[in-house]
Amino acid sequence: MRIRALVGETTEIVGPETTILDVATMMVERSTGAVAVVDRTGLIGICTDRDMARAVAGGRDLTTPVAECMTPSPDVVGPDVPVVEIATWMLETGYRHLPVVEDGELLGIVDSRDVLWALVPK
Repeated sequence: MRIRALVGETTEIVGPETTILDVATMMVERSTGAVAVVDRTGLIGICTDRDMARAVAGGRDLTTPVAECMTPSPDVVGPDVPVVEIATWMLETGYRHLPVVEDGELLGIVDSRDVLWALVPK
């Protein structure tokens, strides 16, 4: 199975000026652990639940733009990489969320739970 099969229909996307309060609210309302941060050029970062925890623990004001606490220029993966390779990479790097990009276009974000479910025999 290729990672393309795990990309969901919707990906939460915010602009770099979105406040961390708005990002946190979106993450809770939509039960997601990561959002893509995009500008007119495309994907510029990813903001994960870990990034949010670091921001709050670091005393960031809730009106802080997400661009100040996101992971900039995140590693990305192409859609045709086998799921088992992604699982290994996630274990080696500690990543729990991974943007999937094809020809510069964001297709979605997969998380470690998606990958694990794909590997469990049915």
